[in-house]
Amino acid sequence: MNILMVCLGNICRSPLAEGILRSKLNSQEHFVDSAGTSSFHEGERPDPRTLRTAKKKGIDMSAIVARPFKKEDFQKFDRIYAMDKSNLDHILSLTQSEQEKEKVSLLLSLNHPGEQPEVPDPYFGGDEGFEIVFKLLDEACETIAQGLKS
Repeated sequence: MNILMVCLGNICRSPLAEGILRSKLNSQEHFVDSAGTSSFHEGERPDPRTLRTAKKKGIDMSAIVARPFKKEDFQKFDRIYAMDKSNLDHILSLTQSEQEKEKVSLLLSLNHPGEQPEVPDPYFGGDEGFEIVFKLLDEACETIAQGLKS
């Protein structure tokens, strides 16, 4: 299974989701990546607060570098998870088929069926926001991991 996590800049939420999910899955069986709907931070490492939060939880994010979402990602990935409605709408606007649309959903909707909860963007806040985001992402990634193991 190939899974893509997507947020706006690919330096806070989506790389953290990538790192968390990678830590829960066998890399021989599953490929996890992340991207941003903008190219603002292309080639940059994740935000230092993202890296600190992950490190505290024992998650290595040393290989993650920001990249923009591309239309080719619809072919490469089985599931594409957006962090919020704005990014979801952006991704859906690029789809060219129902099959591509079916691959895309909000990450937190996994644990909240019928709802459209968003992962808050912690970029303009302090470390506490990154801790809150970690908890939300960890719960959703655990749901994905358990679903793939069963």
